[in-house]
Amino acid sequence: MFWCESPSLRACVAAWIGALLGLASVASSEPVRKSGYAIGTENCGSGDLAFPKIQIDMKPGFCAGLVASEDDHLKFPRSIIQVPGHDLFVVADMGGWGHTDGRLLLLDPHAPEGNRFKELLTDVEYPFGLVIGPDRKLYASTAETIFRFDPLADNPCATVETIARHMPGRRITLPDGTRVDESAHPLKQFVFDKNGRLFVNVGSHSDDCITPAPITRPCAAAEGASAMAAIWLFTPPAGGVFPALKSNDPDPPHVVYARGLRNSLAMALHPNFPDAGYAFLQGENGRDLPDIFKPNEEINAIEQGRHYGWPYCYDLSTPSPEFKLVLQSGAYKSLCTANALYKQPFSLMPPHGAPLAMLYYHGAKFPELEGKLLIGLHGYRPTGNRVLVYDVDDHGFPKPSPAPVHYHVSCAAEPTRSFQADAGAVAAAPFEELIAGWHRVNGARPQGAPVGMTVAEDGAIWLVEDKNQTVIRIDRAAGDPPQPLPCDMRSQAQIDQLAGFVAKDAQNRIRLTTLRNGLVEKHCIGCHSDFGLKPGQSDAEKDITVLRFMLSQDGWIYPGDPDSGKLRTRLRGLGAEKLMPPGGEKLPKTEPGYARLLDTADLLVAKVVPGARMRIKSGPLQRKFFGKTNKECGEIPAAKVVVVTQRNAVDKLGFSRFFRPADPYLNGECSDDDGYDIRQEFLVPVQ
Repeated sequence: MFWCESPSLRACVAAWIGALLGLASVASSEPVRKSGYAIGTENCGSGDLAFPKIQIDMKPGFCAGLVASEDDHLKFPRSIIQVPGHDLFVVADMGGWGHTDGRLLLLDPHAPEGNRFKELLTDVEYPFGLVIGPDRKLYASTAETIFRFDPLADNPCATVETIARHMPGRRITLPDGTRVDESAHPLKQFVFDKNGRLFVNVGSHSDDCITPAPITRPCAAAEGASAMAAIWLFTPPAGGVFPALKSNDPDPPHVVYARGLRNSLAMALHPNFPDAGYAFLQGENGRDLPDIFKPNEEINAIEQGRHYGWPYCYDLSTPSPEFKLVLQSGAYKSLCTANALYKQPFSLMPPHGAPLAMLYYHGAKFPELEGKLLIGLHGYRPTGNRVLVYDVDDHGFPKPSPAPVHYHVSCAAEPTRSFQADAGAVAAAPFEELIAGWHRVNGARPQGAPVGMTVAEDGAIWLVEDKNQTVIRIDRAAGDPPQPLPCDMRSQAQIDQLAGFVAKDAQNRIRLTTLRNGLVEKHCIGCHSDFGLKPGQSDAEKDITVLRFMLSQDGWIYPGDPDSGKLRTRLRGLGAEKLMPPGGEKLPKTEPGYARLLDTADLLVAKVVPGARMRIKSGPLQRKFFGKTNKECGEIPAAKVVVVTQRNAVDKLGFSRFFRPADPYLNGECSDDDGYDIRQEFLVPVQ
């Protein structure tokens, strides 16, 4: 299950890397950016827990410090927990989707920069949950198991004790015999109650369990004694601690505690639970619908034996139309509207927010947060990437307010919306935003991607970002908060310009039609969006609608440089994020022409802008580029590609003008109106 290595060798390598990083930092006087965050001279925190302050729009009185970044070789960190009694933390680095190279890392925040991590366990499949158990030991999860271990032991691998195993993981067989090589929701989040009982998320195998119409039977994978889309309960023996399982021991028994929960990665128990009336809360990641404001995410009050709707209901009581026949008879007759089995959401949360962390705050550092519920939203939509704070009653339940209740939408023409269901505005629990503005701003920060969150013994809040590969510590800030940073998305004028380029290029028009037919309409519609398509549009109207949609998405397309955009990395499964469309790893083998379709997408992006594609010459790691007035606009790494629009820049001898590069290379100091110039000697033709 794990691979162990020599601690002395590991320490030697870490020290060597740290020394190299230290030398690099001394040698460079350039502005520092780590994981896309601009690092200035201000710190957040004090003493040896003072870390570079990053520009996130926060509630007054709070600041965020960058503890670790991609420079520390983080790959896809998903959770964090403090080692009890020690100023040390364990971080679960999943490695990425489709990976089996997950790691559990020990973080010493007091250590010198570049030398803060030590590998504890390696080759872990999908590590996610990290919890301090009732015995004060550290528990962790893989895709199929829950185990405990000692992170401070000389050989942590030798201390691993598995307490639950053989749960549905990445590779599963459905009741009808269908083999699924990559289940949609294999991660195991878990919590203990005060009696030592263990509650484990067993996520759904797919987004919506939709099969070819007509659907006449319930979702088989969510039925029975080992149902998915459920929370499983394991009860310990007398004494409240689970024994370590030996190889020949039977798997510990479980019961399905609650059903109809698509993916319970956010769970929180009031400290007094299971005493009568105290809260067991779950943050539901709802099914994907094309509408950016449907469905809402949910806070559910979990009760044993209840059904919470998936895949039959969403929002408060809206039936999923695909399951109309299932809802007409049998156990699920009128489930969403008139069935005692179903329990409606306690409150709605912002749609597509993707709650991945939930906890009650208890700590001395922020008395104004004491006892409140914190929820981290990971979603990339304008309703995600933030941290919410809910007032709760004495039993831990958020306090609903009558409609309308509003939430914030980042970078939108309509900055607030009220919670809506099919019947109109509905009651919901209002909240504050601890982190409110986390949209991407060139030169200042990337789009936020919070996942795991924990409260340290000193009351500071720690969180990790997977996509940005960071560990962040939230502390008290003095003085007035800085002004929120402006939105920095591709403007309508820029989209118009790029769409015009494509319209004038006959080959790119053909490529666009091919992509729209073979990829978007065939595989992408309904997964996260309708791409703006509407009934009755002509083929030409559909093409331009799809193009404009893709150009408006954050980081999907960087003209001339397909390697830098998410359109390529997500379609090909490169890097840590999930492959799109779901099941896409099989398509090059099962669908003739799919591989050529991916090449067509690359060609479209490469040829969007008329001009000469040139590669940044090898040599120094970074090549600076400038605006018309010689203001420095950013740096581009060697081997990256730009589109040169003027071989000889007007009024700038020895420079070439090129089209706006990928956002990570911009420092935020220049505008497109200035143009971007680079020394001709740095450019070589693309072969």
